[in-house]
Amino acid sequence: MPERQAELATSLARLRTRIADACTAAGRDRADVTLVAVTKTYPVSDVLHLARLGVRDIGENRDQEAAPKAVAVAAEGESVRWHFVGQLQRNKCRSVVGYADLVHSVDSVRLAGALGRAAQRYREAPLDVLVQVSVDGDAERGGAVEAGEDDRQLDRVADEVAGSAALRLRGVMTVAPLDWTPERAFARLAEIADRLRAHHPDATLVSAGMSGDLEPAIAFGATHLRVGSALLGNRPTLR
Repeated sequence: MPERQAELATSLARLRTRIADACTAAGRDRADVTLVAVTKTYPVSDVLHLARLGVRDIGENRDQEAAPKAVAVAAEGESVRWHFVGQLQRNKCRSVVGYADLVHSVDSVRLAGALGRAAQRYREAPLDVLVQVSVDGDAERGGAVEAGEDDRQLDRVADEVAGSAALRLRGVMTVAPLDWTPERAFARLAEIADRLRAHHPDATLVSAGMSGDLEPAIAFGATHLRVGSALLGNRPTLR
């Protein structure tokens, strides 16, 4: 086994133990929690190593990096599920719908509309979508908010996604605010997710938790964990 793959195998084993222990503590089935390896800034070779170690869900947050990675991984004969987890610009929708299996970060009516139009034109199957939620109501950080009637209002965003024939509303995502404890953030997200499911029963996914806070995320119902450094090590510097 190559040295880097062996290094990743060791980190993956530790991470899987953490996830399994957190599921046990929360009384949850480990099979209900998906690890998404966030490989932004890491090379294609790391994605290939992870795929060969059984990690099939890969997250990226910049289209200019993700799109060529998806092509390169496919060229090597590996099949993975691509998760777009970063802020998405409307002018990138056409590219993203070409490779993404799940977009975690739709937070406005206009973005949902642009993504739906791109998916309608450039995909055969509907694209799964999560609504990114700002749990503290600060839309400046990114995320739809519960209050108000504007482009970023949560129910309006969810209805726009659900109303598109080319999109499927699958749930919610958040990033815990720096000035909130993870427990507070994920408890709030769980409340929002429950309310959303009352109107959209298929919106069962909850994307929450990263390297440092995956245990409380699992405790409050996360189905998808977005993990980078705990799996891949210190992140290379962006240029």
